[in-house]
Amino acid sequence: MSTATTIPGYVVGTWDIDSVHSDIEFTLRHLGVGRSRGRFDGFSGEIVTAENPLDSTVTADIDPASINTGNGDRDAHVRNSDFLDVEKFPKAGFRSTGIRKDGDDYLIDGEFTLHGVTKQVSLEAELGGFTDNGQGGTLLGISATTTLNRTDFGVGPNGSAMLGEKVKITLDIEANLRD
Repeated sequence: MSTATTIPGYVVGTWDIDSVHSDIEFTLRHLGVGRSRGRFDGFSGEIVTAENPLDSTVTADIDPASINTGNGDRDAHVRNSDFLDVEKFPKAGFRSTGIRKDGDDYLIDGEFTLHGVTKQVSLEAELGGFTDNGQGGTLLGISATTTLNRTDFGVGPNGSAMLGEKVKITLDIEANLRD
């Protein structure tokens, strides 16, 4: 059972992630010295803010084929069976299982599915707040990060000196209150 918490300006409701004003980005080591970066351009999701914020839920669906590293050849390689195998595993996603207070921020626990493998993860989340979206609606902002081990999900070669195993995922999300 969760403990009640209060948030200034908090709004209860169902929110649709605005993929135009949101980002899902990742970073991992390349050759042990540099960083490779990319993002997923195709995603959608829903946030349900409950009366008690700690009872809220988050779901997100990600299209792995929408990977964008800024290099078409690299993107094609990452989409193939050496890495994401998007033909065999066309979906990825996150489903929250709980929210916990962590100082001024929150931990969103849940199940992340990638490459046909589901693992428990915790997102370190910072609530940006609630505001008027300028078009007569209400907007929610939240940022979150987590670090995954890509080999836990069967992505890419194990023990490769070329790619780091740790992948940092950063989410900057804006969501609109559903009418």
